[in-house]
Amino acid sequence: MAIWTKIITLFRGAAHEAGTAVVDANAMRILDQEVRDAQNALLRSRDDLAKIMAQRKIANDKLNDKKAKQAEYSNYIREALARENRALAQEVATKLATIEADIATEGKIIGEFDNSIAKLQTSARQAETVITRLKQQIDTVKATESVQRAQAALAAQHAGTGAKLGTALDSLERIKQRQTERAAQLEVAEELAQATGEDTDLHRRLAQAGIVPGEASAESILARFETPAPKALSHDGVAQLSQPGVASKSS
Repeated sequence: MAIWTKIITLFRGAAHEAGTAVVDANAMRILDQEVRDAQNALLRSRDDLAKIMAQRKIANDKLNDKKAKQAEYSNYIREALARENRALAQEVATKLATIEADIATEGKIIGEFDNSIAKLQTSARQAETVITRLKQQIDTVKATESVQRAQAALAAQHAGTGAKLGTALDSLERIKQRQTERAAQLEVAEELAQATGEDTDLHRRLAQAGIVPGEASAESILARFETPAPKALSHDGVAQLSQPGVASKSS
């Protein structure tokens, strides 16, 4: 039995939490509806006040008529007594008594109407003041809610943007690194090209000066054949000229 009681208590607690969560999630909507309900109640109270004021006017008109009759019958009584017609004065006085009783009753009713009207007017003014202040506070709460939603959106966007910016910065650094490496490679290649060009020009100028052998050409080969061969020396130190087709003679 105690277990079932605890289970029921658990369900009641879960239902309360669920209801509280629903109320919290729809607090602004509920508040707006409560304000509308209060405004509708205020409008109904004003309608009731208008009805009571209309009834009070009708009762006051009747009272004025009764008072006019009262004044009229009072004059009749005085006129009858002046003419010493007591019986007629007595009859008029009987009707006047009824009229004065009605006047007293109507006066009480009008007094009650006045009290009700005063209370309703005071309550309506208070309710109107409360509703006006409540609307102002609701506007402030809505504005605060909007600002907080905007701040939350900005915070979430900033967090996402921060992550994206971090990735973008990494990509940018990698691109810069590749560009730096490529610039270094181009610079080295340019230096090598300049060095190679300078060496080639220097070798060409050395070859022209005859310091280093140059490339063989037809002119250089022909010049080699046109140059006379050097004279050979004999054993006695006399140079012997060998001519083509002539045998050299021994001494």
